[in-house]
Amino acid sequence: MSGPAHRGRGFCARADANIGSSFGYIAVTLFSFPDPVNEVSARLVAAGVVLMSLAAIVFGQPWIAAVLAYGFIARVLTGPTLSPLGQLVTRVITPRLPFGAKYVPGPPKRFAQGIGAVVSTTAAVLALGLGLDTAAYVVLGLLVVAATLESVFALCMGCKVFALLMRTGVIPESVCERCASVAA
Repeated sequence: MSGPAHRGRGFCARADANIGSSFGYIAVTLFSFPDPVNEVSARLVAAGVVLMSLAAIVFGQPWIAAVLAYGFIARVLTGPTLSPLGQLVTRVITPRLPFGAKYVPGPPKRFAQGIGAVVSTTAAVLALGLGLDTAAYVVLGLLVVAATLESVFALCMGCKVFALLMRTGVIPESVCERCASVAA
């Protein structure tokens, strides 16, 4: 086959391949989680979660649970990339601090963000979907406790559960080889 029609299909096929590979690269890059994670940034994000959760409870603003749920889901899927709180912390606050980063494995932190996503989504559904504001505030209170432990004492409850699940074999060592070597 020759002529303009053939050249056009060849160009389109190459363009489609380039678009496909570009989309794949963007998807892989976008939907990734940092490993390692700067614990300083993780603790500051946790402090933001504490403040937002307390604001929802103290000022009777259950809609904040939906904002928290979005933030957790965004961080599980993309790390700080699509999380406004994550962006504020990693791009504005952490770089201005007078001390350096402390790196920790990423998979336990992602697991902890997943737990936060479940808890905050539960609070949002209770408040906004079912009108059970008091129940939502109790659930947000659990989030306040866990996020306070992380932000103040560097005690990540989700990370502890992750470690327990690794020790029992529920999470394979291949998910976090660095975690497995620390536990051994």
